[in-house]
Amino acid sequence: MMRFLRPILTFWILCLASAYGAEGEHHALPLNADPLHPFLPISNSMIMVWGAVGIIVLFCRLATKKMSLVPAGLQNFAEWVVEALYDFLEGLIGEHMIKKTFWFFGATFFFILVSNWMGLIPGVGTIGWHQYDAEGNHRWLSLLRGANADLNLTAAMAITFAILWFYWAVTENGIKGFLGHIFAPKGNFGGLILILMVPVFLFVGFLEVISIMIRPVALSFRLYGNIYGGEQTLEALMALIPSKLQMFISWMPALPFYFVELLVGFVQALVFTLLCAIFLKLICDHGDEDHAH
Repeated sequence: MMRFLRPILTFWILCLASAYGAEGEHHALPLNADPLHPFLPISNSMIMVWGAVGIIVLFCRLATKKMSLVPAGLQNFAEWVVEALYDFLEGLIGEHMIKKTFWFFGATFFFILVSNWMGLIPGVGTIGWHQYDAEGNHRWLSLLRGANADLNLTAAMAITFAILWFYWAVTENGIKGFLGHIFAPKGNFGGLILILMVPVFLFVGFLEVISIMIRPVALSFRLYGNIYGGEQTLEALMALIPSKLQMFISWMPALPFYFVELLVGFVQALVFTLLCAIFLKLICDHGDEDHAH
């Protein structure tokens, strides 16, 4: 086992050490993703997105290469992971909705998870070069950047869900039912009480509309903030080592938190998916109504 772990650990240490120049310079993670070429619309986070998609596609291809009724090996693991997520979400949003939406929730969860873990691969954020401007000033340009440490990606996923949420809500409830979920009085009222409660529920519905509009923003910044903050924390911990030793042992203070970030990557993927499922359940919840679809 050690003969396999030793080269991996050595590669990891060397890649972490590459974050520092010859003078022990520390390269902090910028807030925004950087374009890798002035004339090509390709950023360092986009490469990580392509890599994450490639890994997922390759895994699916390998897991389904030789399908059998009695799964074994990679097929068995793939089926267990997918079924576990499917059953978990089915218990939350119901059998009817999970059949319509699992393609989105499953893809979102696994994409975020793989992207988060890929951001912890040695070399991400540390391999790059100095970029000079016309005045001779320079900054560090990383070749790779954690995909979800880019607000553009997290916002794109949140906006995509917002559009799908509206489509699913309307198709499940109809326009009248959709507006009723937001503005209609909840409960059995009659007479004067109903007249008095209508303005109250209209106001509550207005607040609900604001809440719905804020959800994509909250989803975007929650995922982005946690992933970006985690990567910045690892960078800051590596900078604690004196400059003369940074090339050799800069990785040591970050090592315990590195494994914590593995857990954070899983939790954030689950939280993003879970919140999306809860938002959908709130608008499509029909109680005990049986769907005859």
